[in-house]
Amino acid sequence: MSTKRFCLALDLKDDPKLIAEYETYHQKVWPEILKSIRDSGINRMEIYRTGNRLMMIIETDESFSFEKKSKTDAENSKVQEWEKLMWNYQQALPNTKPGEKWVPMENIFRL
Repeated sequence: MSTKRFCLALDLKDDPKLIAEYETYHQKVWPEILKSIRDSGINRMEIYRTGNRLMMIIETDESFSFEKKSKTDAENSKVQEWEKLMWNYQQALPNTKPGEKWVPMENIFRL
């Protein structure tokens, strides 16, 4: 089975207290959220931070699509609760559309 890799970006509100709280939540992500991630076809996920900028790397199987994940997330009340909570800490990148959170990054170099 082939693996696909995606990188996405998002900003946090530039407040050290909020950033620390966000990281604390990510040290113990709710089990329902982890299940929804795995069930969507994501096999590996990492989030990196510098200042208030986040970068997420996901590796998926062939069954994964952003459209399918978005649809199942919208139907999952626990995911919606998590997303609403996380939005207290997150802010959209300047180049995003209204309501857009994590934005796919374009790969511009590969070795």
